[in-house]
Amino acid sequence: MMLMKEDNTLLTIEEAYLAMISYLNYLYELTDSDTLGGMLGDMCFLDDGGTADPAVWGEWLDAVSKVKDGEMTKDDNLLKLS
Repeated sequence: MMLMKEDNTLLTIEEAYLAMISYLNYLYELTDSDTLGGMLGDMCFLDDGGTADPAVWGEWLDAVSKVKDGEMTKDDNLLKLS
């Protein structure tokens, strides 16, 4: 499954995940938020290829599926967190 970059080239699911981590890390550096720091720790990849919190990768794939299935679009003004 591929996702679009702004310049219309494609991102893999893993590249999109890493881009999300990069953005969250940027926000962490701005805010020094313990909550963001904890999330980033859980999201880190381990040597075996999994994430520090094993549930995180599955949750990411669920989020990608919601977008791909049209349950979340850029026209949504209010994010549905549940």
